[in-house]
Amino acid sequence: MSKIRRALLSVSDKSNLVELARGLDGLGVELVSSGGTAALLAGEGIPVRSVADVTGFPEILDGRVKTLHPRIFGGILARGTAEHMAQLKEQEIGAVDLVVVNLYPFSETLRKEGSTPQEIIEKIDIGGPSMVRAAAKNFERVAVVVDPSDYDALLTTLQENDGSLDEASRRGYAAKAFAHTAEYDATIANYFQLSMDVSGDVSGDVSGKVSTEFPEVISLQLKKIQGLRYGENPHQGAAFYKVSGNAGDDISKQYEKLQGKSLSYNNIVDVDAAWAVVRDLPKTAVAVIKHTNPCGAACEIGGDPAEVFRRAKATDPTSSFGGIVAVNQPVSLALAEELSEMFLEVVVAPGFEEAALAKLARKKKLRLLRWKDATTLPFQLRSAAGGLLAQHWDQAMEDLKLAEVATQRKPTEEELRDLAFAWVICKHVKSNAIVYAKGGQLLGVGAGQMSRVDSVKLAAMKAQLSLQGAVMASDAFFPFRDGLDEAVSAGIKAVVQPGGSIRDAEVIAAADEHGVAMIHTGVRHFKH
Repeated sequence: MSKIRRALLSVSDKSNLVELARGLDGLGVELVSSGGTAALLAGEGIPVRSVADVTGFPEILDGRVKTLHPRIFGGILARGTAEHMAQLKEQEIGAVDLVVVNLYPFSETLRKEGSTPQEIIEKIDIGGPSMVRAAAKNFERVAVVVDPSDYDALLTTLQENDGSLDEASRRGYAAKAFAHTAEYDATIANYFQLSMDVSGDVSGDVSGKVSTEFPEVISLQLKKIQGLRYGENPHQGAAFYKVSGNAGDDISKQYEKLQGKSLSYNNIVDVDAAWAVVRDLPKTAVAVIKHTNPCGAACEIGGDPAEVFRRAKATDPTSSFGGIVAVNQPVSLALAEELSEMFLEVVVAPGFEEAALAKLARKKKLRLLRWKDATTLPFQLRSAAGGLLAQHWDQAMEDLKLAEVATQRKPTEEELRDLAFAWVICKHVKSNAIVYAKGGQLLGVGAGQMSRVDSVKLAAMKAQLSLQGAVMASDAFFPFRDGLDEAVSAGIKAVVQPGGSIRDAEVIAAADEHGVAMIHTGVRHFKH
């Protein structure tokens, strides 16, 4: 047990501070503080000694330098040995037994709309992290507390133990302190590292060039948001973490769960995939996802969401059972009535009408998520080979009106609209990906096959509705004409694909032979 006789308090977040200080004062602890913290405590009538009084040196440089002094850090870093205590006595330095510090609000300033670079830089704390790290290093004698939510437990322990704190508690606080400063420094490091233009955004530009620059170091801190029911399979444990330490992201604000069972690993993966589809489509759009692939989708600008959902479900009613539904419009009562008629795992939308919530509340296990587009890392990360692969998010979406028409016949306006819809859906299907669509409705999907012609056949096999006059999208070029021939035999009249095969001429000739219009985008969208 280590007796707390002297405490240093210097906090930016002053939540619960007065109660903590009063409790420490009641235990006979001498309080030392700086700046606004000292002023607050003195204003509350709590005895406090200023850091300037301890150091004999005033705060300077607009408060940039106040605690960085041997009389402060000597008191924190001194071990409990006779030799160190003798040196403190010789230099007339008082030992510090408790450090209560939290840091300048760098992340909050970074997120704040309108913050200037100078304001952001000024919120880089120097003395605070130094004190926290010094106290955490010396946990064998010194306790360090960085989280206001820990104040009550700290006071309770001290009151129950005559003002003393056990080593296990000090070690636990130290671990939390090092995690706190690591996250803080990671946020700052990424602010500098990622402030360059590395978004890779080529939206709307068929010939856009993606930046290939990556920072030398990406600092990541993962903070647990919640435990999950299980991982990809019930025998695998799982948890959901937010990524801290980047430019102000807070993935915990990505969604709000309004009702239903707890989420599983697969639910979150599928929800993310579902929202990505409707986010890329004009309003109103609905997507039904199974195992990250769209098994149903429809889009109608300004249409009735309930009717759009019926058309999306009609793509593949069997596969839609137990699926994830994403809508890029608020869920109305009419749509809720449609949704309530089938078994679904999750419905995700930007909002829900009150009447819709009341209707869906009867399906108590159904998860309802209100989705928000929170800031995220500019990179997509994936674990592989004992490390992490990083790539830019695939934010490209080509304007097909600017794309090359490779065939003699140009697509009609109606076909061009359907090609644009199919191209978006194809981007979100696992490679090799083939999509059939017509009238803003997904008709067939061939996903994840090892050969492109097999994806073409599978998409036709899965189609529940007529493919006559439909269009086809392929996420990469056709290596042979066989895929095109198969699609034409199913009724396809227009095609969008990247092009770039050494046999492009053969495929184009086949399209001309069949009277099919074909567009080359020059951009592929593999999804592994």
